[in-house]
Amino acid sequence: MTTIRFFAAARAAVGVDEVTVTAPDLGTALGGVDATDPSRWLALQERCSYLVDGVTTRDRSTSLEGVAVVDVMPPFAGG
Repeated sequence: MTTIRFFAAARAAVGVDEVTVTAPDLGTALGGVDATDPSRWLALQERCSYLVDGVTTRDRSTSLEGVAVVDVMPPFAGG
């Protein structure tokens, strides 16, 4: 199982701080998130960076095998 944590605009689109998923890869996990604002969540996924156990990626084919935590990081103003 992998915990996905949402920050800033991602948290607003999804409606929760975190979810726990079982998925083979990042894209499948993100696609299975039950968001309160699905269209916003779908659009936001293209702009986010993801920390997969602390390693930055934008590749949604990244395997989640053995991954404990994914942080969803939308673009932040001010750097």
